[in-house]
Amino acid sequence: MSKTITKNSASKENVWLSSLHEFKNLRVVVFCGMMAACAVVLSLVATIRIGSFIKIGFSGIPNRVVDYLFGPAAGAIFGAALDVIKWFITPDGDFFPGFTISAMLGGLVYGFILYKKKLTIQRMFVAQLIVKVVVNIGLNSLWLKILYDQAIIALLPSRILSNAVMLPIDTFIYYIVLLAVDKSIKRYFME
Repeated sequence: MSKTITKNSASKENVWLSSLHEFKNLRVVVFCGMMAACAVVLSLVATIRIGSFIKIGFSGIPNRVVDYLFGPAAGAIFGAALDVIKWFITPDGDFFPGFTISAMLGGLVYGFILYKKKLTIQRMFVAQLIVKVVVNIGLNSLWLKILYDQAIIALLPSRILSNAVMLPIDTFIYYIVLLAVDKSIKRYFME
């Protein structure tokens, strides 16, 4: 039993350290910069706002690419940095560090589930489900309550509905995009 626990702990540590070591490669840093630029552009031109608290867009695609290629540490750092950068470029309300924490947690979840693992639709669905329930519906609703003093009960129905509708759509879109990444550019970072 203790060998199994030690082996699993070492495996998780290796994933984390391996992900952290990705930043030693200049190609990775440059690629992350390009993905950040893509995310900013997508947030400006490919985002639909529904009411004050619901946004549907494609600016998360570059985040998922980074999470998939470079893992949880890189994904968390990239997510946090990008959240701050996007806010400085296009301030959308007050800056609140809770959303930066949410961006980091999203990168962690996707990174741990997808990094150096076979890409499957089921794996993508599980990652999407965890992020949508824990981060989007849970934490982000809490952040909105703290920031705008809105009743969580009033926020939850629309947030649950939008995340439930987007779950299969995002799963499919991210799966297709990451399949394309897997077949086209992943090999450049595996050297």
